[in-house]
Amino acid sequence: MSLLDVQGLVKHFPIKSGLLNRQTATVRAVDGVSFAIAAGETLGVVGESGCGKSTTARLIMHLIEHDAGNIAFDGKTVGSQHMQLKELRRQMQMVFQDSYASLNPRLTIEESIAFGPQVHGLGRTEARARARDLLARVGLNPAQFIRRYPHELSGGQRQRVNIARALALEPKLVILDESVSALDKSVQAQVLNLLADLKQEFKLTYMFISHDLNVVQYISDRVMVMYLGRIAEIGPVGEIYSNPRHPYTRALLSAMPSVDPDDRTEAPPLTGDPPNPINPPSGCRFRTRCEHAEAVCKQKEPVLNMIGTGHSAACHMMNAGSGHSKIIPIAVAA
Repeated sequence: MSLLDVQGLVKHFPIKSGLLNRQTATVRAVDGVSFAIAAGETLGVVGESGCGKSTTARLIMHLIEHDAGNIAFDGKTVGSQHMQLKELRRQMQMVFQDSYASLNPRLTIEESIAFGPQVHGLGRTEARARARDLLARVGLNPAQFIRRYPHELSGGQRQRVNIARALALEPKLVILDESVSALDKSVQAQVLNLLADLKQEFKLTYMFISHDLNVVQYISDRVMVMYLGRIAEIGPVGEIYSNPRHPYTRALLSAMPSVDPDDRTEAPPLTGDPPNPINPPSGCRFRTRCEHAEAVCKQKEPVLNMIGTGHSAACHMMNAGSGHSKIIPIAVAA
């Protein structure tokens, strides 16, 4: 059974303008996303800015309300009588990109970490003891850091504090939204190794959102590629990186920087910006930037089609009955 099961998640943001402030358009930020995360795995989520990665994370956390769809956590439907939000937020925590804005500048590091457990009923003494233990677990000496304030710490130290704060409620799932993107490479490597160690120690499940495909490859078990509010491809990390099937996934991977001077990208794999989410293209949303686009891509929306064990792609070339002239046999993709 999946720890997190998301079905048909939708979030549209209205745009209002004019003298009467009426709705004149709609931003289709997340438009029918379905996926699951098994207990103990790490799902990496990638895609260009504006593809819906962070909005999906906030919908799962119920930081914003979804318009349609269902979210089930540990077999219970979130928001129903089976699981209230307070219980969800004890079992699911999030680490944000901005390590400084995530912390209250008026609270000491110890108070920041202990705050959540106290809200959920843990005594002050026990909460502070847990805070000190977690600081040690994330590599910060409690004696040196418990009385410091966020502005006295480096970016890497603040992000370690945010990780400790997320673990203070003993969650099952941690959502990491660009949690290492603002750090330099040496600190980034330290935090990634820390996350891997904590996952084993606390038996955690991660949803790891990032622009950095190298980082996602290092930490993930499976990868979900999003484009303009929908899933383009999802599958095991090894399969996605060695045998990408969606043209968008191939373009993203071909843009990865390489240290090999003989392996340079001579031509840009993608040109132009993603289409406006207010008025996305008909049919396949990637067709306006895809070299394989045909008439069927404009007329019909592709569905996620199983092309291997746990590997799916939303492309007409992966569906023998779609009418596309360049059908790729499933046996080749499996």
